[in-house]
Amino acid sequence: MSTLPPMSTGALASRRVSRRRFVGGSLAIAVAMPAVGRPAFAAGSLNVYNWDTYIGQDTVANFSDETGTNVRYDLYAGNDELFAKLREGNPGYDVIFPSNDYLERMVVADMVQKLDHSKIPNMSNLAPRFLEAKFDPGREHSLSYFWGTQGVGYRTTAVDGVESWSLLFDSEELSGRKSLLTDVAVLQTAMKYLGFSANSTDPAEIQQAIDLLIRAKPTIQSFAPDTGQDLLISGEVDLAMEYSGDIMQVMEEDDELSYAVPQEGAILWEDVMAIPTGAPNVENAHAFINYILTPEVHAEIAEEVQYACPNQAAVELLPEDQRNNPVIYPSEEVLDRCEFKIYMGEETEGLYAQGMTRVLAS
Repeated sequence: MSTLPPMSTGALASRRVSRRRFVGGSLAIAVAMPAVGRPAFAAGSLNVYNWDTYIGQDTVANFSDETGTNVRYDLYAGNDELFAKLREGNPGYDVIFPSNDYLERMVVADMVQKLDHSKIPNMSNLAPRFLEAKFDPGREHSLSYFWGTQGVGYRTTAVDGVESWSLLFDSEELSGRKSLLTDVAVLQTAMKYLGFSANSTDPAEIQQAIDLLIRAKPTIQSFAPDTGQDLLISGEVDLAMEYSGDIMQVMEEDDELSYAVPQEGAILWEDVMAIPTGAPNVENAHAFINYILTPEVHAEIAEEVQYACPNQAAVELLPEDQRNNPVIYPSEEVLDRCEFKIYMGEETEGLYAQGMTRVLAS
C-alpha cells in the first residue's frame, strides 16, 4: 500500500468503492492529494487507522470541530495489513477497526487493550445482541461498528434466484459467468455447503472443501479480490460471491441485480472499534468511539456505507427503505443459518490459508 499523507475530509467524498477492496480507493487518494511530508504521530491528538471508504464524508471533520482534536486518519486495505502493521509494535495508532476474528487474534497476541466502558456511555445505544459477543466476552476489548453477510449477488435476468451455493460450487449452469472471492471465507463457505461448520478444525473436512473448489474452478470466470460487484454490474458475470453492502451499492445502479444468502447459510462478519496496545491518546480514543456511537453520527455513516448498523438508536433514524431492506438487515431465519468466522489458532488458520493457496494455484 502506498504511503499516504494525513487524510483530508475532502478525500472522503462519496463514491462506489468497496470498503474491503485491496486496491483502488487508497491509491486514488494518494494520487489526488499533494505530496507533502507526513507529521509524526502526535500526543494530544488522535490517530485513526481504518478501512478505506468506511466512514461518513464529514465524520472526522465534525469530531475535530466539536472536540478541538487534531485527527490523523490513515487507511489500510485489509485485516492482514492491519495485523502486520501492529504486530511488531503499535507505531502510534489510537483507534483501529479489525474484523471479529482478527480482533480475537489480536487479543491473544496482546495487541489491543481493554476498554473503559465508563468513558463510552453511548455504547448503551447498541442493540442488545451487540452488547455481548463470543469473540469478545463482555465486550472487554471492542465495540461493534458495522456487520453483514457474505452471500451471492446475481442478475435476475440470468437466474430466478439463488437457493443454494451449489450454483457456484457444484454446477455447470452459468459456467464462466461466476466469480468467487479470493480469501479463506470462500473455503469456509464451501464447508457450510458440504454440511460442516465454517470453523471446522478437521483436516479431512477442510480437504473435502478444497477438492470441491478445485473441481468447481473451471466454471469460475474469476476469483476476485472483492471486486465481484464490479464484474456483476459490468455484465462480465451473472453470479458473484460478495459482501452484502457491496452488492447493495450496485443494486442501486442496476435494478436487474439482487442478493441472496443461500439456504446452507453464509459467513457473518462484524467489524469493531478497538484501542491498540500502546495507544498514545487513550482518552481521545475513548471519546472518538463514544462519538461514533452517537445515534445521529452512526446513522449518517450507515446511510453512506450501506452496511448493517449495530446501533439500535441509529437504525431508527435511517430512511425506511434502508432499515427495512433484507439485504442489509437479514431476517432472524437467515441469520440462524449463518456463522461468524472465529479465530481457530495459528495451526488451523494455516491449514485454511494453505488450502486457499492450493485452490488459486490449481
